Amino acid sequence: MQSASVKGLLLIVCGPSGVGKSSLCQRLRQEFPRLKLSISCTTRAPRGQEQDGTHYHFMSDEAFVDLINQGAFAEHAKVHGNRYGTLRSTVEEIIGVGNDMLFDIDYQGARQLKAAFPQARSILLLPPSITELERRLRSRATDDDDVILRRLDAARHEMSHYGSFDFALVNDDLDAAYQRLKTVYQALQQEVRYHAPLLERLLE
Repeated sequence: MQSASVKGLLLIVCGPSGVGKSSLCQRLRQEFPRLKLSISCTTRAPRGQEQDGTHYHFMSDEAFVDLINQGAFAEHAKVHGNRYGTLRSTVEEIIGVGNDMLFDIDYQGARQLKAAFPQARSILLLPPSITELERRLRSRATDDDDVILRRLDAARHEMSHYGSFDFALVNDDLDAAYQRLKTVYQALQQEVRYHAPLLERLLE
């Protein structure tokens, strides 16, 4: 276990709709309670049982733009007409006490976050094929053909930026994909920089 004085790591997980990202991230957080999910700010309205401060920080477009102008965001983007962003203060507070952070954001947000926090590491989740991704999207029975086709186009676009990522994991089987994700997370915890305080004590 890392020393409480060691700043936590930042793990970014990206992937197209239907690739199984939410299921994998939820499972990782359940097994590793120190891995905290980033709560984003957004200008969209709450859906269903979503609560402010638990699922998102809901705010007006004007308030969001004010925060952009203040340089308060580590990353932000406009997606489908709504703004989403991660506050720098949220990141610094969580990793400052030694917890790790998990980010479920798109490739644009991942790029910005890595620029703001160079220690962040990113994973791109991939489907085994576009045909399988389409099958998963259709099996949800929540979207019409036009929406599914747009999601597939968006998937190809996001995956075309694979060079921006540190790791790529294929979700051909949920259990196997989870073991790969878990292995990457545990390996990242062993990077030398997270053990600097211990090393300094050993070398005194």
